[in-house]
Amino acid sequence: MRKLHGVRVPHRKGTAHLPPVRMGAPKLCYYPMSQHIGAPALPCVKAGDQVFVGTLLGEAGGFVSSPIYSGVSGKVKKITQIVQANGSYSPTVIIECDGEQTPDPSICPPKVESTSDFIDSVRKSGIVGLGGAGFPTAVKLSVKDISKIECIIINGAECEPYITSDTRTMIDRVDDIKEGIELLKKYLGCENIIIGIEKNKPQCIKAMKKLCDECPGASVASLPSVYPQGGEKVLVYNITGKVIGEGMLPIDVGVIVLNCTTLASIASYIRTGMPLVEKCITVDGSAVAEAKNVIAPIGTPAEDIFNFCGGFKSAPGKVLYGGPMMGIAMTDLSSPVLKQTNALLAFDERDSRPAPISNCIRCGACTNICPFGLAPVSIVTAHKNDDMEALAALKANLCMECGCCSYVCPANRPLVQQNKLAKAELNTWLKEKKAKEEKGNVK
Repeated sequence: MRKLHGVRVPHRKGTAHLPPVRMGAPKLCYYPMSQHIGAPALPCVKAGDQVFVGTLLGEAGGFVSSPIYSGVSGKVKKITQIVQANGSYSPTVIIECDGEQTPDPSICPPKVESTSDFIDSVRKSGIVGLGGAGFPTAVKLSVKDISKIECIIINGAECEPYITSDTRTMIDRVDDIKEGIELLKKYLGCENIIIGIEKNKPQCIKAMKKLCDECPGASVASLPSVYPQGGEKVLVYNITGKVIGEGMLPIDVGVIVLNCTTLASIASYIRTGMPLVEKCITVDGSAVAEAKNVIAPIGTPAEDIFNFCGGFKSAPGKVLYGGPMMGIAMTDLSSPVLKQTNALLAFDERDSRPAPISNCIRCGACTNICPFGLAPVSIVTAHKNDDMEALAALKANLCMECGCCSYVCPANRPLVQQNKLAKAELNTWLKEKKAKEEKGNVK
């Protein structure tokens, strides 16, 4: 990996100066049990049950999993299967909201006196990576030997165009971030905490530097505005110089990376006992009437949030969960806000019209721009040839699906989409190969 490789995308941070506005509960909320990497949560309520803000709806389905809580008060209408934006089916709890937003009477701050108490509390909070990854935070913090933690990086890069929800966290929730840093220092024993922020966020840099003056051991790394600066492996390398290789995690090089909103949410839970039940979401795009940052209950349908922002000023040609580089296109506006949703973007027909695709001219732009120096065209070719050995040799699994290759391709080829398919098939092949080897059936 070479320092600063990536692309300079338009920032379009038009909502950075807008404090988030809180919306009320919608008529219905939808809670898929798959809102994180790992095993889905297991529903623990039934139709007709009364629920409140903070009531447990789904228990963690394994070690790499996360509980899910209601962001509204009301009654469980039914539990059914819905198709999520990624095409997968998920058991989903549907709640008919009463509009009262009554907190669950059992809510109280957790008792935290040790590292294990702290991690257990984070696990019970339902908090996952809130920058979009959705990896259960308690799993990330479950380090067997905390003495191996050399550095904790707080990710405030927020490098995707349009999205400013993390920006608002660093401006509006300084006390929560400060409290979160003190918790990390106390229970993970790490004094070296670095907040990574792109230079296009001067207000955030100023606020975090002032915070660091009051937190010995904490510092700010002001980073070039180059996408994908916020990618975990890219961020770790550009701040520490350490390379996270294929199949490795940041902790393998002595680093833990936490999103700034994730950290603020941990501090809030430890202080209040209210689990993760709402999100700050950037609502923007050429089809949106009033761009805003909105605090909404998790489970709120996208349509309700767009209506809260004045609806559409033109017919949307594409609606995205997340940013324009790594976001997922929505097929149904009834799809809900999830834990890891940080933006809802709607673009008009002109801005969402796909560019015509032409033949690859072998210019090498995709390889030159890739943060990891991968060869996207070769990966696509190996996939088309069903050559799994070649895909493994080409390190296809290192691809972080940032979309830089597609962004710079003069032929407008869907390289990142094809790389996603290649990775999926490669991982299936690797699992099957491993199973055969374990059974001694490899010829």
